[in-house]
Amino acid sequence: MVDFSLKDRIALVTGASRGIGQAIAEAFSANGAHVILVSRKLEGLEKVVSQIKANGGSAEAMACHMGQMDQIDALYQAISKKFGKLHILVNNAATNPYFGDMLGVDEKIWDKTNEVNLKGPFFMIQRAIPLMAAAGKGSVINVSSVNGVSPALLQGVYSITKAGVISMTKAFAKELGNKNIRVNAILPGLTDTKFAEALIGNEMILNAALQSVPMGRYAKPEEMTGAALYLASDASSYTTGTLVVCDGGMLA
Repeated sequence: MVDFSLKDRIALVTGASRGIGQAIAEAFSANGAHVILVSRKLEGLEKVVSQIKANGGSAEAMACHMGQMDQIDALYQAISKKFGKLHILVNNAATNPYFGDMLGVDEKIWDKTNEVNLKGPFFMIQRAIPLMAAAGKGSVINVSSVNGVSPALLQGVYSITKAGVISMTKAFAKELGNKNIRVNAILPGLTDTKFAEALIGNEMILNAALQSVPMGRYAKPEEMTGAALYLASDASSYTTGTLVVCDGGMLA
C-alpha cells in the first residue's frame, strides 16, 4: 500500500503564515504531522496555528527571518532542544522586492533577494541535517518556481534565485542520498497568493499571462499540497533530486 501518512513526523514549514506555505502546513497536519510554522513575525502564524488546532491538528509557531543567520541558528537550537529531531523541511519563504528591468537593480535589491531566496534555504538545509540524521531519515522540499526554468519578464533577479534553488536541490540530493535524506523541489506556476496579487489583480496582465497556460487558469495554493505530501511521505521513498512542476502546463 502507498503510504502518505505523516503520523509522528515533525515538519518545519517556512513562509507558513499564508499562501502556499499555509496550505502545505495545514495538509501536513491533516495527515498526522506536528508542524512548526515559521515566518518573520509570529502574529500571522498564530492565526494559522489556531485554525490547525481547531481542526484537530498539532502545530506551533516560531519566528525566524530567512536572511539572518543568527535567527536561523536560534530556530534550530529551539527545535533541537524541544524535539531532538526533524523529519521534514519545507523551504517556502521567498521575497521579490523588485519588479522591473534588471538594469535597474541595485546592490540592495540583489542582496535582499539572494539572502532570503538562496542563502536562507541553503543554511536551513545545512542546519537540518543533524536533526534529520537523528530521526533516521528526512525529506527536504524546496519551493522553487517555473521562473527558475523560464525567467519571467521584469522578474529577472527573482528568476535567477529560483534557478539557484533548482540547482541547490539537485546538489544536496546527490550529497545527502547516502544519509537517507531526500531533497526535491516543487515548481509552482501562477498561483493565487499575495506574492502574485499584482499579476492576478490586473485583468490585462492576467489575461496575457494565461495565454501561456494550457489549462487557462491560475492555481489555488491548495493545489500545491498534493505534490508536497507526496514528497514528504514514504510514498516518495525512492524519489530525490527531482522537480515536480505544478503549472497548468505552462512549461509543457
